[in-house]
Amino acid sequence: MTGALALKGPAPNNPGSCLARAMFPLLMKSLAPVLLTAFALAAVTPAAQAQGKPLVYCADASPEGFDPGMWDGASTNIVSAQMFDGLLGFKRPTTELAPKLAESWEISPDAKSFTFKLRRGVKFHSTAWFKPTRDLNADDVIFTFTRFIDPTTPFNKAFPATFVYPQNLGLAKLIDGIDKVDDMTVRFRLKQPNVTFVANFAFAWAGIQSAEYAAQLLKQGKASQINVQPVGTGPFMFKSYAKDDVLRMTANPDYWGGRQPTQALVFSISREPNVRVQKIALGECHVAAALRDVDVGTLAGNPNISIEKIQALNVSYLSFNLKKPPTDRREVREALDIAIDRDAIFKALFPRGDAMQAVSAFPPSIPGYNKKLKNEFDPARAKALLAKAGFPNGFDIDLWALPVQRPTNPNGQLMAQLIQQDWARIGVRAHIKTYEWGEYLKRANNGEHNVYMSGWSGETGDADDFLTPNLSCAANKSGIKFCNAEFEKLIDEARATPDPKKRIALYEKAQEIFKRERPWITMAHSTVYIPIRKDVVGFKMAPNGSVDFEGVYRK
Repeated sequence: MTGALALKGPAPNNPGSCLARAMFPLLMKSLAPVLLTAFALAAVTPAAQAQGKPLVYCADASPEGFDPGMWDGASTNIVSAQMFDGLLGFKRPTTELAPKLAESWEISPDAKSFTFKLRRGVKFHSTAWFKPTRDLNADDVIFTFTRFIDPTTPFNKAFPATFVYPQNLGLAKLIDGIDKVDDMTVRFRLKQPNVTFVANFAFAWAGIQSAEYAAQLLKQGKASQINVQPVGTGPFMFKSYAKDDVLRMTANPDYWGGRQPTQALVFSISREPNVRVQKIALGECHVAAALRDVDVGTLAGNPNISIEKIQALNVSYLSFNLKKPPTDRREVREALDIAIDRDAIFKALFPRGDAMQAVSAFPPSIPGYNKKLKNEFDPARAKALLAKAGFPNGFDIDLWALPVQRPTNPNGQLMAQLIQQDWARIGVRAHIKTYEWGEYLKRANNGEHNVYMSGWSGETGDADDFLTPNLSCAANKSGIKFCNAEFEKLIDEARATPDPKKRIALYEKAQEIFKRERPWITMAHSTVYIPIRKDVVGFKMAPNGSVDFEGVYRK
């Protein structure tokens, strides 16, 4: 062992052996501090040495809250993943499911029953506002998922939150019941088969809440605090938050997955991409949100930074309001789509050439992608379609520019300006609008837009991860989004079909309907680049480009 002292005792026939044996305890006593120091130095690992070093992440948006179920797709998702665990997780950097709060699970042959055996000894965060008196059990799982499917529960009445992802999946319609088999076993029963259902338990929105904490908040008349003062089982605990500035978390000392090598995790929030680039270049943050194409070259020559990249499972698009004229007309939607010069947009927004023009609702790497579909650029036919729809002289329309930077849309304002120019050539006068991220989401969900920019990242590598949350009728409570009976029948059948070939055929047909009806103008699938300081250890990108800091530290 490096640094240790080697002691060799005298041989038994040595005359000095008796004296040596007598002196040995005294010698050991005198050497004890030296030996302890030597062994301590040898036992210190790089992870242990990192205990005093905070890890700073340059985030691109402020979370709207910390309740995993109230997921906004950009910020809450990433933050809650640090503080909450689900029953399952993904084995980064793959789409393979892995046990988390459930140590094992079983799926019935008919894909209608899913049973989870919970991990014993899992503790919820002990904070200034909550001291748990018991470990995780089935009651916590049932409370978490009942919130998503039953608005009549006392807690939901006290805090009637909107759970976007569970709502878009149609969980209330899908789940027939949740059974407490025993304290450490939970069973979910479905009304119809769903071969993709198990993956939901690995998503960030499915992080498990404490039923005991919820009961305390309900008794105190403070149910809404569940979104402000979070209590999870994850590797990090909430400490403090200043919107648009900084979020601080601290390591969970009781984490079931072991002690974290990083004690302080900080999200430094900067909306401006240039600011994030400067901060990581100067070492003010150690990992940053995904880079724009134009920023990759700026950091590529920095000897202190490595740039991780992955061809992510993502898509950016412009979503039409299908309830508000004139985008309620299919001919209008098709005209606006084929009037856009995607080649010109890609030259401006993706100079590195790593992005791919999106034709369908999910990337070509996912099974079921319809290779026969194509994009079209034909301004003359676009004008003819507008005339057919009753708009020979065009019209005025609002075009909402994405207020945050995303790998699939690195500059929402520039994209909007280029589209504005293309639409002007067919007589459509686009008025560009944008809002702060939280306001943007709220107004879009209320249907105030004609066209707004959005995007999606998948985690499972399955077509259903894109289609059901975004394009099913369950995702269209207000009528502003897509709901098509023919399309719905196909994706419902695909979810219930275990035969891969049959599923692929169903998804190919569904995409033909999607392309015909044009609820979206599909834009890009992108490579995701994440810059990391070279002293960061253990970071692994996910297929959707999200970040997870469990086990990550600075050496």
